[in-house]
Amino acid sequence: MAKPKVLVTRRWPEAVEAVLSERFDVTLNPADVPLDQAALGRALAAHDAILPTVSDRLPAELFVPGSLRARFIGNFGVGYNHIDVAAARAKGITVTNTPGVLTDCTADIAMTLLLMAARRAGEGERELRSGNWTGWRPTHMIGARVTGKTLGIIGFGRIGRAMAKRCRFGFDIDVVFYNRSTVDPAEAARLGARQLATVDEVLGISDFVSLHCPGGGENTHLIDRRRLSLMRRSAFLINTARGDVVDEAALVDVLQRGGIRGAGLDVYENEPRVPAALAAMDNVVLLPHLGSATEETRVAMGMKVVENASAFFAGQVPPDRVA
Repeated sequence: MAKPKVLVTRRWPEAVEAVLSERFDVTLNPADVPLDQAALGRALAAHDAILPTVSDRLPAELFVPGSLRARFIGNFGVGYNHIDVAAARAKGITVTNTPGVLTDCTADIAMTLLLMAARRAGEGERELRSGNWTGWRPTHMIGARVTGKTLGIIGFGRIGRAMAKRCRFGFDIDVVFYNRSTVDPAEAARLGARQLATVDEVLGISDFVSLHCPGGGENTHLIDRRRLSLMRRSAFLINTARGDVVDEAALVDVLQRGGIRGAGLDVYENEPRVPAALAAMDNVVLLPHLGSATEETRVAMGMKVVENASAFFAGQVPPDRVA
């Protein structure tokens, strides 16, 4: 029996590409050049499975009846708002993601951004590397204390809980959170956190706000101009979730007006494009979507996709099916 024909849209860790090549008739992307919409459409018509990443947009118009060969989409990542899951489901295509394996690494990056933004670490490094540092002085580059402050988490899933643990037990931070569903108070208490009823309530009392909710749908611009205005002027916004959760134009305006003290961002609305206004601000820390970027995690993510694809083509229900 012929092996399923599979397309991998970007370079993956070598160990994962090797396993994929053993199990499937695989087409790799050694040049690691992003595929445009036309190429993705052709891929859906010519392959049994597509293995995309967050950089690959798969909107409804690509799922054209009569020309689809693909039956499986194995997303390399937890978030899948770049895929029109409803359209895929309507065409009988199974979609999976890779939950669980990137929890700690993403929480680590959120913590990194929080510390860098509060202590002006990025600004300080730029000053030193440029040769403009003139030495220690009492009033130089004064940042914000982290220990003992209040963190507000939006989205209390795996990553939100890992962030709460780091902040509460590592920095004695008071943790509050908003989550769409009710979290067992005893479970929240074990992580040193307490649930509040609304996003607005969390924003109003937090020194740091860290976003850990899915993107897309009702969460698009969840943090908009009105909600940014609820934050303390001394507060920092941290986003390692999805770029579209934040209204980027509103954030630029609020930062320029001093409505909040700073921000730490690992994701953006129109990646890889980042607004020039954000890049020009010293009180904003910008990272190039590094949340899961460790060797161990990226290999584990890839192997999750292999596991899901193997189950699907063996006639089984993939363990991480989202559609």
